[in-house]
Amino acid sequence: MNLEEYFARTGYKGSLEKQDLETLTDIFQHHIRAVPFENLSIHCGEKITLEFEHVYNKIVRRKRGGWCMENNQLLGWVLKRLGYDTSFLGAYVFNPHQNAYATIMTHLLVKVVIDGKAYIVDGGFGVSYQMWQPMELVSGKDQPQAPGVFRFTEKNAIWYLEKMRRKQYIPNQNFSNSDLLEKKECRKVYMFSLEPRTVEEFRFQCTYLQTSPDSLFTKKSICTLQTTDGFRALIGWTLTETTYNYKENMDLVEFITLEDEEVEKTLKEKFNITLDRKLVPINVKGFYTI
Repeated sequence: MNLEEYFARTGYKGSLEKQDLETLTDIFQHHIRAVPFENLSIHCGEKITLEFEHVYNKIVRRKRGGWCMENNQLLGWVLKRLGYDTSFLGAYVFNPHQNAYATIMTHLLVKVVIDGKAYIVDGGFGVSYQMWQPMELVSGKDQPQAPGVFRFTEKNAIWYLEKMRRKQYIPNQNFSNSDLLEKKECRKVYMFSLEPRTVEEFRFQCTYLQTSPDSLFTKKSICTLQTTDGFRALIGWTLTETTYNYKENMDLVEFITLEDEEVEKTLKEKFNITLDRKLVPINVKGFYTI
């Protein structure tokens, strides 16, 4: 396991000498545009494990993606090897259908400190809630990025992330009321404390999320990847391609429904993913928005 192999996977060819914000941002953006956020293992008979060697082989050598516990574990390893001051944090994800935060800590993220300033680096959320730049850990400050305006607020040592989106233009009106579309312009994403966490603390959650009938990840097969101007997502048989700021304060969201035989080809062409086993797509209505 080495950095050169990881950077060949993400296509990053910049400096490795500076531990500054500009370098961190560049490394991070190469990661989210090369490595999908995906849970396809659950739906093709593979087990997701948190052993680092397994995560590394899956993402770097097999050119797969992963969910937060895989993507951010790998990112954290890379940044620590480069000399960044990094630690893991744990978050509770907001469920818009229940209008409540999860009761178990399921989201792993990375905190990086540069010159005394703390930043959150999260390469494992996907779709339109995927940040494109490290976010400074300050309360109440709007942080505009290509996906929209992100903001942290802190209350009683608990930090909350929310995102404000633009209006959406959906050319295919058959999808204008899709349950995949986020209807609110301001959306809560997750909450977390600054207590350092270890990967070990996510072992139960890793098993629960891929086995429980109540888990979002057993109800939907998900593969999403950030692009230079937006993101694409394959959820069940529904392919969406979003272009940020297509017109002033408006994102373009294009939907296509795939046939069974098109799914494998689309994964290869749009996400650079080739699966070893047969995928069984699933998309139970509700539970997830883009």
